[in-house]
Formats: sequence, structure tokens, C-alpha cells
Amino acid sequence: MSEAAVIARKFNDAEPAAISGTVLIIDDEAGIRESLQTLLELEGYDVETAATGQQGLNRLSQRTFDLILLDLALPDRNGLDILAELRAQDPGVSVIMITAYGTVENAVRAMQSGAANFVQKPWDNEKLLADVRAAVARHRAEEENVQLKRALKQRYNFEHIIGKSEPMLKIFDLVAQVAPSRSTVLLQGESGTGKELIAKAIHLNSQRRDRPFVPVNTGSMPPDLLESTLFGHVKGAFTSAIASKKGLFEVADKGTLFLDEIGTMSLDTQSKILRVLQDRKFMHLGGIHELQVDVRIIAATNVDLRQMVREGKFREDLFYRLNVITIDLPPLRQRKEDIPLLVEHFLHKYSQENERDARHITPEGLRPLVAYSWPGNVRELENVVERAVVLSSGIEIGSELLPDHMVGRGSTMPVMEPRPDASLFDILEDCERRIITDMLEKCNWNQTEAAERFRVPLSTLNQKIKRLNIEIKKKTRE
Repeated sequence: MSEAAVIARKFNDAEPAAISGTVLIIDDEAGIRESLQTLLELEGYDVETAATGQQGLNRLSQRTFDLILLDLALPDRNGLDILAELRAQDPGVSVIMITAYGTVENAVRAMQSGAANFVQKPWDNEKLLADVRAAVARHRAEEENVQLKRALKQRYNFEHIIGKSEPMLKIFDLVAQVAPSRSTVLLQGESGTGKELIAKAIHLNSQRRDRPFVPVNTGSMPPDLLESTLFGHVKGAFTSAIASKKGLFEVADKGTLFLDEIGTMSLDTQSKILRVLQDRKFMHLGGIHELQVDVRIIAATNVDLRQMVREGKFREDLFYRLNVITIDLPPLRQRKEDIPLLVEHFLHKYSQENERDARHITPEGLRPLVAYSWPGNVRELENVVERAVVLSSGIEIGSELLPDHMVGRGSTMPVMEPRPDASLFDILEDCERRIITDMLEKCNWNQTEAAERFRVPLSTLNQKIKRLNIEIKKKTRE
């Protein structure tokens, strides 16, 4: 039996709840509230009541309910407006509208606004109870599905990937789906979005989990060195080849090879990678014998490979070989609800690493972190939090420990109003250009030092400098 089936069985075999469900009644007529409460409590429901829409909203903020019985005509607010707020506060809650004005128009509006059903006063007790049972059962089933998915995710190796936002939950689902297969996976996303972490998660949840996971940054090596690293060489293959050496394809046999920044590969190296993907065979540099390997390829890129294909810079046949399953990783600015979780994670990590009492972020410190656009994504956020932990003298971290450009304090970057016709991408690109230029100035135009501070490969920084047309100035003398 699969792990998913085992977890599902645990949920299905769980003891039934002691109560039939939790119900909130919102109606301004005391007699209606009392009669409904008595009817439902006799059926085993846990019932609370509210006389106004605002009281109902307050009750929902204090606890969860399986079902809300909501009157359409309330003294303080229209019932349909309250319905919208209830659904916004708890999207999963079931709502049955109750009214003396049972027109088709009201029924349609209530159902379109998210009501599970529509009941007219005076009601039939048996029919109402049947509607209540159905609505509560549906809500319970949906909640169990959420818990089941959460339990299944806990079985996966996602402990280093932080996120509860909808984009990240979709990523988790994709990883769970593709991990057991043998298919090649292409990870696309900006630098710092966690492509290697996702690649590791795919490997750790595959049948290859007990075999090597071998990462290689293809953008950090010249072509000759990269080919020697990937395919190995025989003694005498080139001047410095004083001994034979295994390549990473051999090291990763029966496991996973992670090719990061694959868009930087030369066309010649691309053709050799294509042959391995097609035939699972290759030769050492300078060798004459073919070697057979069973390696799963996970590739990653922060550039648009389709555009590179159109420009003749990337092989079309290799692109389609890599593009079997594509996972697009969202930039941090598109999942800002994950920022507080990431901040707490990094605070804990670097407090431990620096042997300090656990640090905590203040609301004033968190606010600019959530508002910032994060061109360097999670890697940049980690760098900022580590810096704050190291510089902190107390357990609380406020905005005074954040970089100047994040809080508008003494920044060397000019504040510029965007052009009236500028798109969001134009504005973000301009911000990225100014942030990189500011860092280069701080590093005396030393690109290696700037790349280290940004925690990105030097090749990635160089690509951004070229793409953003940043003029590199000469270093000033120390």
C-alpha cells in the first residue's frame, strides 16, 4: 500500500466527532434563533447565535464553524453583504441563507455569492435538517481533504522549502507528481528563487533518493573544463590530464544530475548533453569506448530558453528534450505572504549559527521587508536577515538593522518616479539596475565581491549587468 493510501486510511478510519457539527445562526428575531438552536441542538449540533451581521462576523473571528445560517434581512447590514464578508473571512465555511422574502432573484444572488443553499421562512424542519446535514458533511469532507494534503506534504522532503502561498503549494503538488517518474525536469525562475532546493526535493522523493544527487553550475566554467567535469577524461587527453578522471555523469549513475544555468552552455557542449539524453551513452574526453549511464537530468535556467532558441543560441532539439516537464518558480515579490515565514526561518537559522539567543523581527522591521521588491529573491532576503542577526545587540530586530535602500535611509540610489508609460516590468528592471549599480559602487566596482554579497554566481551577475546595460567603471585605487 502506498504512503498516500496509508495516510488516507488513517483519515478515513478516524473516530467520528463527538458532535454532529458546529453551526452559527445569524438572525435578528429572537424567536427564530431560539427555535433553530433547539432544533439543531437536539440533532447533536454545537450551536452559537448572533442577532446582527457584525456580531456574526465577530463570532467567526473567534472560532470556526462548519455551517452558518444567515438571515437575508438584518438590522445593521444586508445579508448578502455579510455573506461576502463571511466568505472572505473563511472561504471554506458553508452558508445557508434564510429569509421570508424567497424570490428567485434573491436565491440566485445568494447562490452566486457563495451560499450553499437558500431556505424560505417558514421552513420544513426535516428538509432544513437534511440541508444542514448535507452542508456540514460537505464542509467536513473539504476540511479532511485539506488535512490529508497537508499530511501527505509532510511526508515529502520539503523541510528546507518555506512557503504557504498558493504559488508554492502548486509547486509542492508538482514536485510530488513528477518526483516518482524518470522524466527530465526543467526548472525556470529568477536567480535566488530556490531552483536547487526544488531539484533536491524532486530527487529525495524519487526512487533514486538513495543514489547521488550531483549539482553542477554550468555557468561557472569555461566549455573545456565543463566537458571534462561532466564526461571525465583519459590520461593525456589534454596537457594537464596527468591521470584519468571520472566525470559527473559517472558519479551520478543511478542518481540525479542537476545542471544549473544550462542556458550558458556552448552549442558544442549542448550537442553532447543531447546525446546522453537520447542514448544514455557518452565517451571520456580523449577516450574511444562508450560508457552507459542511467542518470536523471534536472536542468535549471534563469533565462528564456525559447528566446535563445529563436536567436540560435540554444539547440532546439535539446530544449524539447529538457522541456518534458517544466516547473516555473515564482519570484519572491509574487508570494509576499511567505516573507514572514522565511524571515522567521532565517532568524532561527542564523541565531543558532552565531550562537546567539533567538532573534525576533518587530512589526516595524517586517513592514519594509514585505514591501520590498526583492530582485535577488530568497537568497537576497537570507543575506539581509543574516546581516541583521550579526549586527544585532538584542533579541529584537527592527528597521534600523536593515540596509539603507530598503528603508529609504541615506541610500545612494536616487528616488525616481516611473515613466507614465512604464510597465511593472520596466519599473522592476529599473529598480534592479539601481540596486546592482549601488552594490558595485560599494564594492569599488569589484564584480566578484558584489556577486559574493548578492550570493549569486559571478556569471549570473555578469549576465544581469549585460542585460541591464550597466556601465562598469574602473576601480579606484585603495
